[in-house]
Amino acid sequence: MTAEERLPRFPEGFLWGTATAAYQIEGAVTADGRGPSIWDAFCAEPGRVKNGDTGAVACDHYHRWPEDVALMAGLGVNAYRFSVAWPRIQPAGRGRANPKGLDFYERLVDALTERGIAPALTLYHWDLPQALQDGGGWMNRDTAHRFADYAALVADRLGDRVAVWITLNEPFVHMTEGYGLGTHAPGQALLLDALPAAHHLLLGHGLAVPVLRERVSGQVAITNNYSPVRAAGGSAGDRAAADALDALQNRLFTDPLLLGAYPDLSAFGIGPGLPFVRDGDLRVISAPPDRLGVNYYSPTMVAAPGAGSRAGGGPSVLSEVGERLESAALPFEDVPIEGCPVTAFGWPVVPDGLRELLLYLRDRYGDALPPILITENGCSQRDEAGRPDRERIEFLDGHLRAVHRAMEAGVDVRGYFVWSLLDNFEWAEGYDQRFGLVHVDFATRERTPKASYHWFREQLRAQRDRS
Repeated sequence: MTAEERLPRFPEGFLWGTATAAYQIEGAVTADGRGPSIWDAFCAEPGRVKNGDTGAVACDHYHRWPEDVALMAGLGVNAYRFSVAWPRIQPAGRGRANPKGLDFYERLVDALTERGIAPALTLYHWDLPQALQDGGGWMNRDTAHRFADYAALVADRLGDRVAVWITLNEPFVHMTEGYGLGTHAPGQALLLDALPAAHHLLLGHGLAVPVLRERVSGQVAITNNYSPVRAAGGSAGDRAAADALDALQNRLFTDPLLLGAYPDLSAFGIGPGLPFVRDGDLRVISAPPDRLGVNYYSPTMVAAPGAGSRAGGGPSVLSEVGERLESAALPFEDVPIEGCPVTAFGWPVVPDGLRELLLYLRDRYGDALPPILITENGCSQRDEAGRPDRERIEFLDGHLRAVHRAMEAGVDVRGYFVWSLLDNFEWAEGYDQRFGLVHVDFATRERTPKASYHWFREQLRAQRDRS
């Protein structure tokens, strides 16, 4: 590798990692006392997941985790973000812990630390126990309290060995796709009536924070999916459209955390004084986190309703809501971002959007913004073992350089996690989208590192050599 091909030097102590999620890789959905999750139920419904795929076996990480830890060690990362499957710990979502479930994660954590890889544990990556969903799921306030109980059980076992504790992964996507559109588990199509789920997810985070602080030595964080929103033009209508989507996607799950208040949602016909918010809730939610997890894949461009074109629009997960609302339309319309490559998902590849996003967070939240971890960044490509994998390498290179530029501009970023270590079960897309640095043959579960794995390994080696 020549000096020109190397990434800029990142600070000593920077976390370099990969990321996964329990339901996407573990399989073994009935092993050792695990209870059913909303994703088990969702996958069992015909037509919900492409090709009828399920996570029942996935990458079989539950049995092949030593091989996966060895892949990480060979890669040279110093951190690994994974999630705990709530149904493995509490099969019915409440009560005493299932010891075999905790044993599995303890073995994983100990193996990581023995290899010098810091565990970054996500407590909730969308796999709610089905028993709690039967009682209303995140639309039920009680689920927030059950989440705090679950957090205590995991922290009691692993609190002294995990470096980063992430309460929730992408609550915006979970609320929108799972409760608003019904395109993810639990498959409810409540549209904007899903907002109570947003509040209860945030309340669950807030209730878990003091529970974790009493039990863990690591940092406490939360992760959201962010997309910088761009106005398609300079008109007042386009600017208002961009502000409306920004409020719903980016600020709804960050303003309460860092500013102690919900953003203005009047563009959606939602007034102040949300009826599901009780006295003291925002004080609980806004306990300052040690880190803010940022997941970034692409920006979004919108125009005023009727001014844009839905054909080939951006990646907004809300883009289909306007078509399904009978009495009102959304106050924005997706517009395609032209002139850039796209991933296999059709998402525009805009590395500088990550720098743009990080500066936005710094400018909006100021001193209230904690240090940032890029907890997911990656791209799907239709690749097979032995393919050059050039698109993924270029994606990672461009986005890491964008992170470095943001850091030079004063944004405090402490780590970067590639999504994902392995090709895996990609939710409603089944096994059709491949994000991994490591190719997985889903017939045999054989792992084969891709060219991007080897590229990232050499970049990490160069970072160590220059420290």
